[in-house]
Amino acid sequence: MIIYLIRHTAVQAPGICYGHHDVPLADTFAAEAAALRAKLPPAPAGGYRTYSSPAARCRALAEAVTSNYTLDERLREMHFGAWENRLWADLPRAETEPWMADYVTLAPPAGETFGALQRRATAFLAELAARTDSADEGPVLVFTHGGTIRAMLAHCLEMPLRNAFQLRIDYASVTKIEQQHGKWNVLATNG
Repeated sequence: MIIYLIRHTAVQAPGICYGHHDVPLADTFAAEAAALRAKLPPAPAGGYRTYSSPAARCRALAEAVTSNYTLDERLREMHFGAWENRLWADLPRAETEPWMADYVTLAPPAGETFGALQRRATAFLAELAARTDSADEGPVLVFTHGGTIRAMLAHCLEMPLRNAFQLRIDYASVTKIEQQHGKWNVLATNG
């Protein structure tokens, strides 16, 4: 089973800390969705097995590809708590500086840590792998967020989570992973 981790398309939220908050999609949505469809393998006879973050930006892209998908809360972006929907530039430096130095274990006020995001995202992957009966099952599409994909990749690559933001994950990009013999393999990133 190959899992396609798909980041949502570009949004209109310049300088905004948006995490769980729904933000409008950029005017380029239709073109980005069309380009994404061209990157995906043909749908199997029964259709893709598809999962999406509940965020509107992910659901819109899932709907542009298939009419049948399952929402999963574990695929959401990191929750930034009290910082949600505020300009990064307006956030108190006394709060952001310590967090930026240790976002893996420190949470924004009333938010979650990057470590917590990774735990829920990798729980999703583990459950998905456990439900798969055979390696020849069709591709699985997962519509999610840049932070969530980075957290999953750090797990798959067994790299320290604090280094996950060294991985480039563009809007509407595809990252392919698979599990073989209990080990995750990264087949392609940021495609």
